[in-house]
Amino acid sequence: MSSNLNPYLLIAPGLLVTGIIILWPLVQLGQLSVSEVNRFGQVIGQGGAENYVKVFADPELYASSFRTLIWTLGVVLGTLLLALPISLALNEEFYGRGVARVLVMLPWAISLAMLAIVGRWALNGDSGTLNNLLQMLEITQTDIAWLARAETAFPMQILLGIVATLPFTVTIFLGGLSSIPTDIYEAAQVEGANKLQTFRRITLPLMRPFVNIAVVLNTIYVFNSFPIIWATTQGGPANSTDILVTYLYKLAFRFGRVGEAAVLSLIMFVILLIFTIIYVRLAMNEEN
Repeated sequence: MSSNLNPYLLIAPGLLVTGIIILWPLVQLGQLSVSEVNRFGQVIGQGGAENYVKVFADPELYASSFRTLIWTLGVVLGTLLLALPISLALNEEFYGRGVARVLVMLPWAISLAMLAIVGRWALNGDSGTLNNLLQMLEITQTDIAWLARAETAFPMQILLGIVATLPFTVTIFLGGLSSIPTDIYEAAQVEGANKLQTFRRITLPLMRPFVNIAVVLNTIYVFNSFPIIWATTQGGPANSTDILVTYLYKLAFRFGRVGEAAVLSLIMFVILLIFTIIYVRLAMNEEN
């Protein structure tokens, strides 16, 4: 009996700490969401379901939710499409591979906020690097205010998100590629399989667990990503680039509506929890 309990005893301290870190803030958010709260976070009365009614009646909730979906899908899928061929190339032996790997990892070496500030400078409408490059290549003759217009600001932010997420995803994929035994490829080559067939029948199936890890972790990180949107446009122009996390920040710290911000925090937690449960069920079904 004692030997059966050993694994649970070993993980009990970690579970206890994790439970405190996660459950206690959830309890606090639950209390704030049904209370009347001043802008300093102090409970001054009972509000019941009023905060929930206000949040769900706000059109910005649904607009921000839709943009969050586009933001998350755009960054995660764009990163996957770029990371896989880059990883395959960096996994091959070639002169300068070490330098190439360092260059790919550079955006990961700086903070996300710094990357966003550099991106804002590069996308500046008057003297930005991108405008200078386009004019030098004679693609355009006029300056483009990339971050001042809704139709260009959000796509540029998604591009910055891909740049920020790419190094982490490439690292995961390189780890997966290095774990595939080389004798499998040698056997496929003896059987006459070409590179496309080898990629489809060997590389992709064996890389599936690593792709799943990248999808889940990137979705959680990107869904909650704050610095890129805030450092470049602060959700503007006219809230056209607000996602849920920036909308939450504005509710709590700009408008002082802390109770409504608590409601939105719980909504975001539920969304990520549902996504995680769906992923775990799919992963368990694949293993079975």
